[in-house]
Amino acid sequence: MSSAMSRAIRACAAGAAASRRGLASVEAMGAAKGAPPAAGRWAGRGRGGPGPMEDGARVQWVFLGCPGVGKGTYAGRLSRLLGVPHIATGDLVRDELASSGPLSKQLSEIVNHGKLVSDEIIINLLSKRLEEGGEKGELGFILDGFPRTIRQAEILEGVTDIDLVINLKLREEALLAKCIGRRKCSQCGGNFNVASIDIEGENGGPRMCMPPLLPPPQCESKLITRADDTEEVVKERLRVYHDLCEPVEDFYRARGKLLEFNLPGGIPESWPKLLQALNIEEDPDNNRSAAA
Repeated sequence: MSSAMSRAIRACAAGAAASRRGLASVEAMGAAKGAPPAAGRWAGRGRGGPGPMEDGARVQWVFLGCPGVGKGTYAGRLSRLLGVPHIATGDLVRDELASSGPLSKQLSEIVNHGKLVSDEIIINLLSKRLEEGGEKGELGFILDGFPRTIRQAEILEGVTDIDLVINLKLREEALLAKCIGRRKCSQCGGNFNVASIDIEGENGGPRMCMPPLLPPPQCESKLITRADDTEEVVKERLRVYHDLCEPVEDFYRARGKLLEFNLPGGIPESWPKLLQALNIEEDPDNNRSAAA
């Protein structure tokens, strides 16, 4: 299904008329080769522990939210909990930047100025990742960072049925602090955050407190900062996001697929409330549990 979807996305992006009939024919070809049938609607969590439902239903979710809100963190945890791949277009872009491939220089200029990567580049990177997943037999997905424009949303809608779109929200002053505080260990690749956030509550509400995620001693001297994590660039990314991506929220809201989730604080406070909003129960005894 992933490789078929990849081909359909490329065809649709090139101007081909994507339709449910076209997708059905693609899936029929996949079924002839022993591929699984099309995914059903998500119906909750099976009794046997975190993972796909026993009836064969697969998760096909999208995460939306401003840069730095934590899409990758929460999508990654749900990916491990539910047993489906987490596909982050931001990671795909960073991998391409690190590869010194043909797009590396072009992407470097775009990212370092806080601009959004073009639809064409994102679709090519995503298509490549989906093809690789299809070869591995991956089922379902949690997309993070795609779609970011109405055109991308329409392309995705034309080739597959998204079950749920989770829109993470966080106050802008907290977003700024989180982005500027991001650090990465140049040796082990671990992600950390040195920001200690303590913000007055809105309209008499509780304070928002998010403690730093500090590195272990062996990583302290090896921390690096992303080139685009400056206040000027982060503010520009937020402005671009609001201009281009809020219509995507409206697109899915009109289709009854949008779940708005306001992050109340850091991971310890927000994670259980997100699971509750998704009607998912975490099994602490299951090895694939995302509670770590």
